Amino acid sequence: MVNLEWFRTFKAIYETGTLTGAAEALYVSQPGVSLHLSSLESYVGYKLFDRTSRKMVSTERGKILYNYIQESLCKLEEAERHFHKTAEKEKPTISIGMCFETFQFTLESYLPTLDFNVIIKFGDYPQMLSDLDNGILDLIITPQKGDYKGLVYTPFFKERIVVIGGAKTSTDDLEPLLKSKDLNAIQDWLKRQTWYGTAGDMEHLRRFWHVNFGKRPDFKPNYIVPNMSSIIRCLSGGNGIAVIPDFLSKNELDSGNVKQIWEGYNVIENTLYFGTRRKTMYLDEVNQIQEIFLKEMVNEHQDKQAVIFN
Repeated sequence: MVNLEWFRTFKAIYETGTLTGAAEALYVSQPGVSLHLSSLESYVGYKLFDRTSRKMVSTERGKILYNYIQESLCKLEEAERHFHKTAEKEKPTISIGMCFETFQFTLESYLPTLDFNVIIKFGDYPQMLSDLDNGILDLIITPQKGDYKGLVYTPFFKERIVVIGGAKTSTDDLEPLLKSKDLNAIQDWLKRQTWYGTAGDMEHLRRFWHVNFGKRPDFKPNYIVPNMSSIIRCLSGGNGIAVIPDFLSKNELDSGNVKQIWEGYNVIENTLYFGTRRKTMYLDEVNQIQEIFLKEMVNEHQDKQAVIFN
């Protein structure tokens, strides 16, 4: 006899497009989803999905079955929600991907105030995009876009890559060089400074150097620290320079502990996007997280209207 749960699992796979997404929607394990699907396919005697590297693509027979059972299952699920009695509402859990510094600057202090559970994942952007598409993440903050058809990218902010220095870093010799646009002399001045960098990512420095001087930097930072937040703390009130996104140092800039030394003759800007799936069961929670980012990153930078998306 066919198990009703097989049909519910089939419907969830059809609507989410992945086994992982179906597992999250049903609050079951992915192996359990796979078992239900294989049992249903054995029962009906034909394949319901073609499996690709990214998606579960419905076969023609699968589409027919979905159209046949979808309305009935929706009515049963509605009846279940209406008549099921629980002692308390279960907290939803959403997973968010972003870089470590962005988390510290924006979301970290808000976590205790949220009425839902949050899992934060740090990593490289291509992997975050893949995890979002596969239903492992529900929201990502990313400067990169992929070619996943089921994802939506909403631009909300532009970060500018600049050279910052500690408050005690003297720029008296640099200022006339910048006015004369003497690139060789500017390079020499920069290379004589005390540099800070991060162990995991020197992309900002390499890109800034290439865009403004037409080559890769031929030096290594004096100090390698865990992340950009560490760089800002090391520079605060002291001496030295680094290349980082401007918004990460806003609080220290406002307090005078660090200063912007140069944004380059060719300004580098990265557009930041909210990355989401076209269909998500956590729309309210995702919107709440996005509002926090808009408050912390956009509203706090109203003096930079030219680089902010409204």
